[in-house]
Amino acid sequence: MDYVALGRSGLKVSRIGLGCMTFGDPAWAPWVLGLDQAKPIIDKALDLGINFFDSADFYSKGEGERVLGEALRHVPRHKLVIGTKLFYAMSDDPNDRGLSRKHIFDSVDASLRRLGTDYIDLYQLHRFDPDVPLEETLDALNDLVRAGKVRYLGASSMYAWQFMKALGLQQQNGWAKFISMQPHYNLLYREEEREMLPLCLSEGVGVTPWSPLARGRLADSRRDTARAATDKTADALYNATRALDEATIAALHRVAARHGRPSAQIAYAWVASRPAITAPIVGISKLHQFDDAISALDVQLTPEDVRELEADYRPKPIAGHV
Repeated sequence: MDYVALGRSGLKVSRIGLGCMTFGDPAWAPWVLGLDQAKPIIDKALDLGINFFDSADFYSKGEGERVLGEALRHVPRHKLVIGTKLFYAMSDDPNDRGLSRKHIFDSVDASLRRLGTDYIDLYQLHRFDPDVPLEETLDALNDLVRAGKVRYLGASSMYAWQFMKALGLQQQNGWAKFISMQPHYNLLYREEEREMLPLCLSEGVGVTPWSPLARGRLADSRRDTARAATDKTADALYNATRALDEATIAALHRVAARHGRPSAQIAYAWVASRPAITAPIVGISKLHQFDDAISALDVQLTPEDVRELEADYRPKPIAGHV
């Protein structure tokens, strides 16, 4: 496993990160794995050299963090890069959501307890909060860094102008800056190439895209899983553009056949090799799925491969910012 700096920071992360939405409480979603099922996957990730684990307080309403923390409890803390996120509602209480100073302070303490750690390596905004002054959010995040509860800051899907405004305010006030962005990005959704990825390149921000396989649509087989059958988010993201995606998926299959590899490996390899990308976030629910993610790091796509994979893409409505 190779390790690379996350943005213009000294933090080194593995070339792929393990997405931890799959771990937690099966009552939250039928495809979620409890501790006994999750631990072999997390142990395998460690064996493969993956040091970057990406979670969120929202996953299984906190149980995802608890499962991750328990599974990693035996690992020396300096060997781990633990990321988590906040924004979404954790209860019906009006203050138990969003990016207010109150919720940020409450959320970080709750995440630390569930993860069983003294600090979070990468604390990320899960989404942008239009109802809270941006200065309030950024000042509170800076306080967390200065207090030692958080080492680095990141953000996830939002508009480029929102992210640039945040970076500008951090620079202006001498606050801790975002070192990473986690956008929705894959062969079927490339809208981030217009503004967000060039912005991250310009500002030295690392990029850790989510859903590199488009919720399984870029794998050879996906409909035999509980998640595929019940994932309403996947349907919302991709069903409306299914007809537009057929040509791109066909091109993916052709390139995969030429390389003699599964389609998932080619889809992962394309994302990992794009400008600005640091480490795709991969979701694993079965041990054999690691094979595609790890093998993809050795795939060398030719310029002709890339042109063929990208040729049939058509502009799409923004998806994944809420």
